[in-house]
Amino acid sequence: MSDRKPSPFPVLLNNDICSLIEAAKDVYQVRFKNRAANAYVVRGKSRTVMIDVGLSSNFPALRECLQHIDCPPEKIDMVILSHEHLDHIGAAWHFGGRTIIAAHRLAANKIMLRDDFSMLRKMFNEPNVPINVDIWLEEGNLLDLGNFRLNVMYTPGHTSACITLFDQEQGLLFAADTLMPGGVMGGVFGSGSISDYIQSLERLKGLNSKILLSGHGRLSDTPQEDVRIAIARSHGLLSDTAQLFDALDARQNFEPIMQSVRDLNKLDDA
Repeated sequence: MSDRKPSPFPVLLNNDICSLIEAAKDVYQVRFKNRAANAYVVRGKSRTVMIDVGLSSNFPALRECLQHIDCPPEKIDMVILSHEHLDHIGAAWHFGGRTIIAAHRLAANKIMLRDDFSMLRKMFNEPNVPINVDIWLEEGNLLDLGNFRLNVMYTPGHTSACITLFDQEQGLLFAADTLMPGGVMGGVFGSGSISDYIQSLERLKGLNSKILLSGHGRLSDTPQEDVRIAIARSHGLLSDTAQLFDALDARQNFEPIMQSVRDLNKLDDA
């Protein structure tokens, strides 16, 4: 029998593809049941935004959820992409043309250049369609929705381009793949760094967050405990990585690289 207490977050809609869950007043999570990342709707008094949108193949189910709360795609003023991975951004092209698309400048560059490696295209069977980013976000930007004020935090680690959104007044922490319930980390991919990850988690620890709205999994009303566990795990990962490199003969492994450099230098002398 599970010791976990019943979820305080009501489920408003449940189908084969996803669930629609109310995280707070005018804040909704669309939790997909396949590999797609969670999508969030924040319905402000002056404008409505979505944070991540999941995979393109799930768009019909996403639209059903949006219509259930009387917020169809046509009413979304801005889609904010937390980083460049396709499980978070794949459906963004369905919003293009009528909705502003925003992302951190590093993510925007990868997305608009269609950097398949960085976007993990081979991991997801998604259409290779262009996604245009209209606004480049930076650390310190403030998105004022009227009854919500989302502060943009640059939180690299999972990738070099990750952002977190935080509403200080209401304690809403939209952490994408930087932090998940139970202290689960989203892993370090491509341009990411475990040391950057630790620094980002330390920043999240200093926030007065009340609800964690992450890129995968359930909503959490214990974000302080979640981030404490994640920091401990990340330091363990850093230690494991150090031991791995200590076990390698660095000179032996780097010698072929250095020989290649010497060979290239000889070409200049020819």
